[in-house]
Amino acid sequence: MIDYTYLILYKMFRFILKVLPNFLIIWLMKLIAYFAYFVSIKHRSIIEQNLRLAFGDTLSLSLKKAIAIGAFRNLVDTTFGIMRRDGMKKSEVIENVTFEGSEIIQEYIQNGKIFILITGHYGNWELLSQAIAIKFNLHLVGVGRKLDSDIMDRVLKANRERFNVEMIYKKGAMKGALKAISQKKILGILTDQHISSSLSVDVNFFNHQATHTPLVSILSRKTGLDMISAYISTEDYKHYVVKIYEPIPSLKTSNQEEDFNKMTQAQATILEKVIIEKPNQWFWMHKRWKEKFEYEE
Repeated sequence: MIDYTYLILYKMFRFILKVLPNFLIIWLMKLIAYFAYFVSIKHRSIIEQNLRLAFGDTLSLSLKKAIAIGAFRNLVDTTFGIMRRDGMKKSEVIENVTFEGSEIIQEYIQNGKIFILITGHYGNWELLSQAIAIKFNLHLVGVGRKLDSDIMDRVLKANRERFNVEMIYKKGAMKGALKAISQKKILGILTDQHISSSLSVDVNFFNHQATHTPLVSILSRKTGLDMISAYISTEDYKHYVVKIYEPIPSLKTSNQEEDFNKMTQAQATILEKVIIEKPNQWFWMHKRWKEKFEYEE
């Protein structure tokens, strides 16, 4: 029964977002973000602790607040975007998206080479995958968690697949990822979440030790595929910029552990650079340093 409630709510909000003018949607996103910031004391505390870890005492209270509200706003924008793009044409999805560094991906395509796409919970990350798939006419395969609601998982799956993006679930991800690569599809992985020490590689992230998923590095070393990072951001929630970064070369020397460490650190270094440029775009409410830092409740 709860699944159908979710579906009804989804369709109701989708309709509202289709008929509302853009300036009202932006105002609504801002309102929800402010509300979430003031109501969600737990997440506000996590954000404040993360900002202290990342930037020390260099940020003013007003800037910390703006960054925190921005993080909530991006989450709302990502959620609203899923509903707003439901039924869109491919050309409509990318009409307000600008790409920087397109030549990097174009060169791989022209040479008949595939790569592993790396991104994170930054900006409107759902739009990022679809925009890249459409722009470069790629078949993108993402790795993610299945939604608790079967009906909503199917809705989201269909929404993504309309724009050349399919998903494989984290359980059995390695097998699914290798299959996708063998089919010459582009694998896309979000690498910025906390992961337990037993499954991770340690990286230096904002001058603190943090755990980082080694999945991309393992796949790169095994297949010889280079890694390309791409992140999306916005200033006005009407126009978006996808920035594509120089490739991280695949490594395969006699020292497997060192290869993993170098490739994984390179991924974390790019992400840190991206966050420093526009900190209000990242998902700060996640306990990124959980394995290495004891968060206050």
